[in-house]
Amino acid sequence: MASMATLLSKTPFPSNSLTKKIDTHFAPSMRVNLALGAKSRTHKKIRISNGLIEPDGGKLVELVVEDSKRDLKKGEAFSLPRIKLSRIDVEWVHVLSEGWATPLGGFMREREFLQTLHFNSLRLDDGSVVNMSVPIVLAIDDVQKHRIGDSKKVALFDSLGNPVAILNDIEIYKHPKEERIARTWGTTAPGLLYVEETITNAGNWLIGGDLEVIEPIKYHDGLDHFRLSPAELRKEFTRRNADAVFAFQLRNPVHNGHALLMTDTRKRLLDMGYKNPVLLLHPLGGYTKADDVPLDWRMKQHEKVLEDGVLDPETTVVSIFPSPMHYAGPTEVQWHAKARINAGANFYIVGRDPAGMSHPVEKRDLYDADHGKKVLSMAPGLERLNILPFRVAAYDKTQGKMAFFDPSRPQDFLFISGTKMRTLARNKESPPDGFMCPGGWKVLVDYYDSLVVSSNGKVPEAVPV
Repeated sequence: MASMATLLSKTPFPSNSLTKKIDTHFAPSMRVNLALGAKSRTHKKIRISNGLIEPDGGKLVELVVEDSKRDLKKGEAFSLPRIKLSRIDVEWVHVLSEGWATPLGGFMREREFLQTLHFNSLRLDDGSVVNMSVPIVLAIDDVQKHRIGDSKKVALFDSLGNPVAILNDIEIYKHPKEERIARTWGTTAPGLLYVEETITNAGNWLIGGDLEVIEPIKYHDGLDHFRLSPAELRKEFTRRNADAVFAFQLRNPVHNGHALLMTDTRKRLLDMGYKNPVLLLHPLGGYTKADDVPLDWRMKQHEKVLEDGVLDPETTVVSIFPSPMHYAGPTEVQWHAKARINAGANFYIVGRDPAGMSHPVEKRDLYDADHGKKVLSMAPGLERLNILPFRVAAYDKTQGKMAFFDPSRPQDFLFISGTKMRTLARNKESPPDGFMCPGGWKVLVDYYDSLVVSSNGKVPEAVPV
């Protein structure tokens, strides 16, 4: 989670009103402020229920075809015009296929795309609004558009020539790259990682339609058992008798500052009257920038955190969120929160500068560090989700452990940035005792030890995972 990594860095639809709230049987619409020292005004209003929060639109949209139709759809795919998918395109097919983007039924048509860009939300047929802040689109070039011609369907193939999905009732429309970039990132400065990877050299057209995914997306990387779909997560939460689910996203190793936030959240939910709140520890598993620790090593580290007892395995579900990372700050954090509603989470932990990054040109942060949590508290379509903002955590030298920062004694706290953490691990130096569990730190050291340094002294670029 970008927000938590940054904790340790420097100090068609009817024209009904967009303000209509979606009712829920599970969580209150008011925000619950669990910041240390703050008094919640909603403790007495919370209604405890054994049911999970409903998906956006009331029903999870799953797009994988039935087993009995799989061979038929494969044969059909070979008879249709083809579009070759990039690795990130496949990740978006994965996201759509399992219902993370519910109520989307496929890659966005123009009407959905424009609502996403301009309103960060979609209006449903009943007039209600669900959040949708990042475009989930598929780009094609002039040659592909000409090849499709008048066809109403296209087949999507992976880089190995395997049919992945069929896109039905298609709509092709202009790809307004500059507008898309400006509205998603708030800047068109060169050097935006996701932009350079997926938009700059992409085609000038977007193609949307209804998606039929031929079989579940698998990566065969030894981690597929961690990739639980929203339906599978809901089943697991029900099996554990969870009466609250609080989600924590990260894209970095778990240190004890993260653990402090997660364990403190559970304690506070218990104090509020919940009987069995369950943590969804949900690392991002799609495309990330090259200097982020690769997914397989992060998962090894997360397992050690549970093995060492830093988090309780009985009340923690570890799963991989398949979305690619935009690094689009307050715009993207809405997507991260919305997707977890569809998996059954009714609480979402957010810290400083969620999904943020450094400005690609200037020496400053691209986004205001507090805007992510403020936006989440106001975002249309997220009224049902309780946002849990926290103060900064840092290493307390007087206690020898991670703690919430106390501004009355700033000299007692050490801020260990993500860069500093990686430098220590790369140099096989130990962090202060209490910063990270020993087993987890060893995994991080082993990762940097495994890297082969090239002749020019630079670490080879990581493959997007």
